[in-house]
Amino acid sequence: MNAAPADQIRLLDVQALDVRLSQLAHKRRTLPEHAELDALNADHTQLRDLLVAAQTEESDTAREQIKAEQDVDQVRQRAARDQQRLDSGAVTSPKDLENLQHEIASLAKRQGDLEDVVLEVMERRESAQERITELTGRVESLQSKIADATSRRDAADGELDAETASVTKEREVIAGTIPADLLALYDKLRGQQGGVGAARLYQRRCDGCRQELAITELNEVRAAAADTVVRCENCRRILVRTPESGL
Repeated sequence: MNAAPADQIRLLDVQALDVRLSQLAHKRRTLPEHAELDALNADHTQLRDLLVAAQTEESDTAREQIKAEQDVDQVRQRAARDQQRLDSGAVTSPKDLENLQHEIASLAKRQGDLEDVVLEVMERRESAQERITELTGRVESLQSKIADATSRRDAADGELDAETASVTKEREVIAGTIPADLLALYDKLRGQQGGVGAARLYQRRCDGCRQELAITELNEVRAAAADTVVRCENCRRILVRTPESGL
């Protein structure tokens, strides 16, 4: 393949721009905000799960407290009725009086036990409420951090978008001046060679693979016409000759 030396030189400009585009893409993928957001979102998910669990516990204990208080109230009302019967004098049988007094005593003990249950449930509910308050604050704090990291990531993305657009436009302009067949070969090699399709021959060394050319290769390059597109024997990239090639 043949191409004017100036076109081959411009190929190096395109290569430099492609390298820059690859760097920008890598920078976008490795923005520190990505890792920061991953960690924050993981913490947020964990805290949300804990908050839901605490809210569920509070809801369950609230129902449990209502039931326990209802049990206490039922026992209290029954004891009050029995006490009224006892105080009214309507019960005159000694055996019935003894049974009634025994029932009142049993109800008093039962009421005390149920009130202890109510207190225990209230303590658990209060603990769940405190946990909800704590976790809600932590979730809100994390949400604020997530919003801040998202804003910083979006700002960085915006800057990268602008630079990528500028570099892409510049590449289009320069690539448009290079013969189609030369550009096609370059693009093919770039895809095969890790993003580098053309390399400068600098001081008898290929800038693509960093290998110094053997004397026979140098002689072949020296003998090649200026418009001949030469290739590195080691990496097969397009080898662009410049005044600094050392030929």
